[in-house]
Amino acid sequence: MNLYFMRHGIAVAADDPGLIHDSGRALTSKGVKRMRRGARGLHRLNIPFDGILTSPVLRARQSAEIVAASLGMEARLEEISGLAPESTVQHLLFGLTRYQDREHLLLVGHEPLLSRSIAFLLRGGAEKGCEIAVGKGSLCCIELNGISPPEPAILRWFLTPKQLRLLGKR
Repeated sequence: MNLYFMRHGIAVAADDPGLIHDSGRALTSKGVKRMRRGARGLHRLNIPFDGILTSPVLRARQSAEIVAASLGMEARLEEISGLAPESTVQHLLFGLTRYQDREHLLLVGHEPLLSRSIAFLLRGGAEKGCEIAVGKGSLCCIELNGISPPEPAILRWFLTPKQLRLLGKR
């Protein structure tokens, strides 16, 4: 199974005076524009995604919708609570168990959950080991033999947002 971790695009600042709750933070116009370009780059990679899972939080949902539209996968977009910002690695992995039969699954979410999940899977569940940071709009691919990591996953590649956007320009 290949898991693809993508962080949401640039969103309104957390201290924006018109913001009532963090979950209501939307993508900025710059965030939308960059996600569209990145989604075009992702489309050019020709990955046969079996589904797109997103956090229920607005900025991640908007990012996932942009990607789903670019890939023609609007009907295969699902929200899961395991990708919410307050979630834990264990909650996310538990939520992913029902998708174990998928080969290519795109996850759209938040930091620090994405980097913690990637590091946990790369370490094979060990307490210490690698660290990773996922920037806004980045995409990371790891390969694993199952959701419960009896052995370490393999980092296949990591693309920065700029690299994805450049792919989309071609």
